Amino acid sequence: MKRPILIHPDPRLKKLCTPVDDLSDELRTLADDMLETMYDAPGIGLAAPQIGVLQRVIVLDCVKEEGAAPRPLVMFNPQIVASSDEMSTYEEGCLSIPDQYADVERPAQVKVAWLDRDGNAQEEEFDGLWATCVQHEIDHLDGKLFIDYLKPLRRQMITRKMQKLKRERARA
Repeated sequence: MKRPILIHPDPRLKKLCTPVDDLSDELRTLADDMLETMYDAPGIGLAAPQIGVLQRVIVLDCVKEEGAAPRPLVMFNPQIVASSDEMSTYEEGCLSIPDQYADVERPAQVKVAWLDRDGNAQEEEFDGLWATCVQHEIDHLDGKLFIDYLKPLRRQMITRKMQKLKRERARA
């Protein structure tokens, strides 16, 4: 089931999310809903707080090549266990901050540990777009948005645009 995506500024997007302590069918359904919502948006990642659920769950699929098989990843309690000294810069966007993009510098490679949908511990190294995306989504779980990496003036400008967008949507 597709779920509505919260638009910044929303206080839920700035909250620290609680760890998942027991993988229930309800949480697996949440993950399925998040994947459906992400693909429909369309996006390459989505964190639970973006749909108003303050739990440490993210989904991502950074396969963009035409005709390539999708690789949906569901991560419960993801955490970065190692990151490279080498940095890379990607132009990032966010489904909670529509049509706004900015360059953000992050570690070029990260190793992430998480629980999969069956409760099994997983660990994988990511680089390129996958590394940027997984870091962006984990930031959401800590109440951090990509615009928090920007200079204050640029961040305020984007926030004002989002406030205007929310007013326009409320009137529609």
